[in-house]
Amino acid sequence: MKKIIVLMLCSANAIMLNAQKKYEFLSPPKFNEADLSKVKSLLDENAPAEILYKSAYFMVDAYTGNLHKKYFYRVKIYDKDKAEDWLNLEIPIYNVGTNRETLGKFKAFTYNLENGNVVPVKVEKSSQYKSKENKYVSLTKFAFPNVKNGSVLEYQYEIISPFLFTIPEVLIESDTPSLNTEYVLDAPLNIAYNVNYTGEMAPKYREIEERNLYGSQYKTYRFGYENIKGFKAEKFVRNDRNFRTKISAELNSTNFRELKLYSSSWEQIGKRLYQDEDFGEQLKKTKLAKENMPAEIAGMKSDLEKANAIFSYVQKTFTWNKDKGVRTEEGFKKLVETKIGNAAEINLFLVMMLREAGLKADPLVISTVENGVINMVSPNISNMNFVLAAVNLNDQIHIYDATSKQSSLDEIPLRNWNQFGILVTKEKTLQIQMANTKSSNTFLTANAKINDDGTISGTYSDRDTGAYAMYVKDSYDDNAEKYKKQYKENFSMDFTDINSKVLENGDFESSMKFSSSNLIDRVGKKMIINPMLFLSKNSNEFDQTEARRYPIDFGSPTTKVKKVTLEIPEGYVIEEMPKEKKIVTEDKEISYTYYIVQKGNQLEVTTTTKISSADYPKEYYPAFKQIWGVASKFENQVISLIRK
Repeated sequence: MKKIIVLMLCSANAIMLNAQKKYEFLSPPKFNEADLSKVKSLLDENAPAEILYKSAYFMVDAYTGNLHKKYFYRVKIYDKDKAEDWLNLEIPIYNVGTNRETLGKFKAFTYNLENGNVVPVKVEKSSQYKSKENKYVSLTKFAFPNVKNGSVLEYQYEIISPFLFTIPEVLIESDTPSLNTEYVLDAPLNIAYNVNYTGEMAPKYREIEERNLYGSQYKTYRFGYENIKGFKAEKFVRNDRNFRTKISAELNSTNFRELKLYSSSWEQIGKRLYQDEDFGEQLKKTKLAKENMPAEIAGMKSDLEKANAIFSYVQKTFTWNKDKGVRTEEGFKKLVETKIGNAAEINLFLVMMLREAGLKADPLVISTVENGVINMVSPNISNMNFVLAAVNLNDQIHIYDATSKQSSLDEIPLRNWNQFGILVTKEKTLQIQMANTKSSNTFLTANAKINDDGTISGTYSDRDTGAYAMYVKDSYDDNAEKYKKQYKENFSMDFTDINSKVLENGDFESSMKFSSSNLIDRVGKKMIINPMLFLSKNSNEFDQTEARRYPIDFGSPTTKVKKVTLEIPEGYVIEEMPKEKKIVTEDKEISYTYYIVQKGNQLEVTTTTKISSADYPKEYYPAFKQIWGVASKFENQVISLIRK
């Protein structure tokens, strides 16, 4: 019996090998005119675009030592108004000191079908323009001309790079469905890479072997995929890139005359950072810390008092220029002169000042939520993009972020709560689990009265605390008019005199007036109204019908309180009061209450939703779905007002 099983396995392997030989990597299919006639994707009929062919090819030249990064895309556009990400593209070019990347071969076309003929329109070099993101990155940007529904876009380019340490990450699962996607990494045998493969999707074609390529011995990694559906996003996932199938690679070693290892440990990364002139060397400039130390620090007795005072000084004195980064760009001297700096400059300066005051402080290097979760099993500084300040008080590590004017001890922006951090001390490097335990709350308050003409008018306030307040303030700063406009769009209400500001305690509050003639229905002599007014929950945000795949992430524990005080007109009484409700999970992690009471001619309705943790495993999804369903049901109860 065992022999039969072995034979069957061998036969299966032979079949797989034969099947794989039919696929040729780095051989783009010829342009097919039939693609221009396609009206929808067979993988997803609602997709606004579809990748016909995508190739990411990385090759280390054994003779020059350069990394060649070659990309080829062919994309079908079905609905150009919903496929804007494909219409305007950016190519990042990196440079550090005298080492610079160059953009080599570049070709791009828009293909259309006109009167039965294929008409290509070339993207001219004159239409490209460059912009500088920071001192390390510049962008070459271009837009496709003459794009219509039905167009096929095709582009290919090559970047020649002296930077061998990190091969760019390639996203296999994107929002756009793909008929054919391939990844190829070819490296000479004396230059070895660690290839990091994450995600659930397995390649249909897979080759990992040594072979003779380009006149030398190479190790090749080749992965091919067919018929990849667009990634389905889920609500309450702050960065779903963490769950998508993707491939990246990092230099492990070189072996020219001797073996040299590059694959780092966190300890090695810490040592290198302290030797870096834009990190550790900056922390040695203690003279600047002494010169800028607030005088009152000397008279303070507790370490907590000193730490908070120094943090407050740095927070108020310096302004973040919105640039992230693990290393300083201009240095502490320039920071002190201009009072403006990147994240590393501000928070490393805070670390230096805390140390100068006799406190045990160290940099905490992280990856922001937008940048993705740190790969803890593959240490690499390129995975991280932000620095926080950590201080040890009574053997407890606490966190500061002086880039935010609203933050405080352990109260930092949501973008920074991303599971892990690397604490870089002078002696050792520690992996830190980061869990946000401080609640960020929302208080929605409406005070209203029913007028004689059947309209309702009053005041409304929206106040956020903690990390949520910082998030809302950032949204307001990005576009104040857009922020104010969203109130009218979200509630279909006529709001006036909108005033948004940061309160003294760091909360962010927007207050306004409102009026409406659409909140009351008249049936005979009765007035029917939902006492929650425009704050009722009209839909269940946990409406996913298919099984939940990913954890539920709020970024912070939270309590949301909605309170409406409604003045009932004289001569009217409530025919029947709505029912109250309280629901809570067995572990008391999630709870909801609906409470209503009448005090004279005023009716008060208060709902409270409490979520005790920042995130939950996917198994909690049914509990959230049930509680949100109950909330929606009770918040849509109505009352009938009748004359006495």
